[in-house]
Amino acid sequence: MSAEREVWREALGVVLATSAYGVSFGALAVASGLDVWQTCVLSLLMFTGGSQFAFVGVFAAGGVAALPSAIASAGLLGVRNVAYGMRMSPIVGTSRARRVVAPHFTIDESTAVAISQGDPRLRRVGFWVTGIGIFIGWNVTTLIGALVGDVLGDPKTWGLDAAAAAAFLALLWPRLKERQAIAVGIAAAVVAAALTPFIMPGLPVLVAALVAIVVGWFDWWGRDVDAETAEGKAP
Repeated sequence: MSAEREVWREALGVVLATSAYGVSFGALAVASGLDVWQTCVLSLLMFTGGSQFAFVGVFAAGGVAALPSAIASAGLLGVRNVAYGMRMSPIVGTSRARRVVAPHFTIDESTAVAISQGDPRLRRVGFWVTGIGIFIGWNVTTLIGALVGDVLGDPKTWGLDAAAAAAFLALLWPRLKERQAIAVGIAAAVVAAALTPFIMPGLPVLVAALVAIVVGWFDWWGRDVDAETAEGKAP
């Protein structure tokens, strides 16, 4: 299997897993008071799952009066996409058309698939296949969820809430080969899990990202591995 076919396989696996959870968003959005048209427009224009769920969750709790809070929560969760955009800028391509369109497809999944590749060309393939694929799939399943959500029942009973997380784990697992990478992952996960019950949605992700940067910057465990390797090569 060629390297490009492998990237397509990874990307399409993430597309299927993530798109499936769009059914849940469509159903929840309609249950919160949005109509089918409003739900579909939200997926088309906002297109970032975490922000969409945050918006619908706050809106469902407070109705129109909670609209400013819903927008603020969605915006806060979307801040992470700015960091993704900075990372993806040299990857998406140099043409003006690509740079204009790329921000709409810069999401967790497209960034994860792109940076998991070693070759710049394969990173571009991973980014575009994942971003465009999820955009199409997410909007299709959003419509399905909005139309037949009551028939499907709670999406969690179908395991759709775990599909996207499982896809992320599949991408992350092969990269956890060194102690430094494991340390960064554990530190970020512990901080995010500990803060989630206590602060606004979106902030745990940002704080965890800062922790990951700090742990990665000092490279404590990485230096230990380098030192051991050097000692092993010494005569």
